Amino acid sequence: MLQCTAFTELPEMGARVALMGLEGGPGAAPEAPDPDEFLLCELGEHDEEVEHAAQLWSASARAGRDLWMFWTDADQRRTFRFTELLPCPAVIHRLSVREGDACVLYDRHPAAHSWDVKDPLADLMAERIREEVRRDRDGGGGLGAPAEGV
Repeated sequence: MLQCTAFTELPEMGARVALMGLEGGPGAAPEAPDPDEFLLCELGEHDEEVEHAAQLWSASARAGRDLWMFWTDADQRRTFRFTELLPCPAVIHRLSVREGDACVLYDRHPAAHSWDVKDPLADLMAERIREEVRRDRDGGGGLGAPAEGV
């Protein structure tokens, strides 16, 4: 399933207030992370009745809850809400029963788990980075490498 392509500008003041109010969160303003200016929905493709969602803060294991921002574009007006949610408990085990990949979405999220959501742009960027690393490792040079004989 492809990732939802909805994005929004972060309402910075609302995000800072929500972050500072978290139990076990970053606390005072100097400790709070600098949030991204724009957020991309982290869910798989979904219909218009489902809110878009982006994670703002991943809590410590002790706190157990993450801060998520949800938004909708209804009636030509964008609305936001911030809420703390438990992480999804789902884990996929591929080669080992002891080790697995946890879903990075919130508990009871709609549609697919995070490991089934594909982001083609991120996949393309990762492949380009792997190619550059291989080229550098094999001595072929990469971008910005000096030309031979110079």
